[in-house]
Amino acid sequence: MFTPQDGIFPPGTWVRIHRVVLAPGERAPQVPEDTRAVPLEMRVKGFLLHAARAGEEVAVRTLAGREVRGTLAEAWPAYPHGFGRPVPELLTVGEELRSILRGEGGPGVG
Repeated sequence: MFTPQDGIFPPGTWVRIHRVVLAPGERAPQVPEDTRAVPLEMRVKGFLLHAARAGEEVAVRTLAGREVRGTLAEAWPAYPHGFGRPVPELLTVGEELRSILRGEGGPGVG
């Protein structure tokens, strides 16, 4: 994980968060026993809303526009299938295009 010299990731950093949604004792009774024995976990990628260090509780805004809370697990997470790290310039293209299509302008539109 890339870490800034001071260890604090600024707002807007692309991150992956983690949260336990259901502890083993909270799982539904119809779930198979081996599945019921482990927690239901969530991992989400999004843009950090406030400066934070790894391991802190944070909020992110996903590419779909949802605000989700969890523990900061990793900054600039790579996709495990081998396409490498995300390209920062491409992460905002979808929202920029939607803004332009809504007539709100955008970079280079005046």
